[in-house]
Amino acid sequence: MIRFDKVVKRYGDNTVLRELDFHVRPGERVTLIGPSGSGKTTILRLLMTLEKVSGGLIEVDGECLTHIRRGDKRVPADEKHIRPIRRKIGMVFQQFNLFPNMNVLRNITEAPVRALGRPRAEAEAKARELLDMVGLADKALEHPSRLSGGQQQRVAIARALAMEPEILLLDEVTSALDPELVTGVQDLLRDIASSSDLTILCVTHEMGFARDISHRVLMFDQGQIVEDGPPEKIFSDPAEQRTRDFLQAVIQT
Repeated sequence: MIRFDKVVKRYGDNTVLRELDFHVRPGERVTLIGPSGSGKTTILRLLMTLEKVSGGLIEVDGECLTHIRRGDKRVPADEKHIRPIRRKIGMVFQQFNLFPNMNVLRNITEAPVRALGRPRAEAEAKARELLDMVGLADKALEHPSRLSGGQQQRVAIARALAMEPEILLLDEVTSALDPELVTGVQDLLRDIASSSDLTILCVTHEMGFARDISHRVLMFDQGQIVEDGPPEKIFSDPAEQRTRDFLQAVIQT
């Protein structure tokens, strides 16, 4: 469902991803762990086309996201090519990114109406179903400023799901929350993961959450994969010393 082929990402002289190769199968839930600055969030931003690759290719569902063929050459993809591929991907951001001037219902329905062409009544009915699922059925007409951080993140999750994505990207979705709100959001995502066939790519520093939600865990360091395996292996008996050092430091803190 997702394939990175020798992907390089540079910011000036700083190389963040170094010929990165990895894949995620349809319906697979993969979590990226590793120190801050190792390139994890950059991977998600490349998939959302918020950043452009410096080298290599990215494929989504068998289609090249980053490039198109023009004659016998491969050139960077234009927006017309990217847009239908990107619609397969939903992302939940660390900082919620809700529109403060719109109520909850409008935050969820705006993209389906504008990007997918859904009739507003249909989009609102779906939004209300999703709000009920995330436990916020009574908050449809509230504005984000009147919601707690945990409630705002639940709205952001509902908004991502309203686009009916095949791939869901989760970027440190609980790191901006007060500690007492983290469990509720994580429990919701566990339920979504276990009850759907979504392909999920998750970045988190919450190791318990990573263990619970993942089919596979990738340990990142300095823009490369250090270790790749099932969570029971990565968290209980990692093969690489770098993984052991990272987990020891995270669990102690």
